[in-house]
Amino acid sequence: MQLQPEDWQSLSVPERIELVEEIWDSVARDVERLPVTDAQLVIVRERLAAYRRDPSRVLSWDEVRKGLRPGQ
Repeated sequence: MQLQPEDWQSLSVPERIELVEEIWDSVARDVERLPVTDAQLVIVRERLAAYRRDPSRVLSWDEVRKGLRPGQ
């Protein structure tokens, strides 16, 4: 199926946002079906190897969150 701009451009902004949310939700439900690319596997393997070499360099989720929102 291929949507043309005229199929969605006449929708109001709230309707277009709802459409995008519905599409995103449908993608999220099927995300496990997406294949992992060779490039993604390389990155995962590199990061796992780096972790195994020095696990002390890992940040906890709380530390990551604090870095994203300084002062909180």
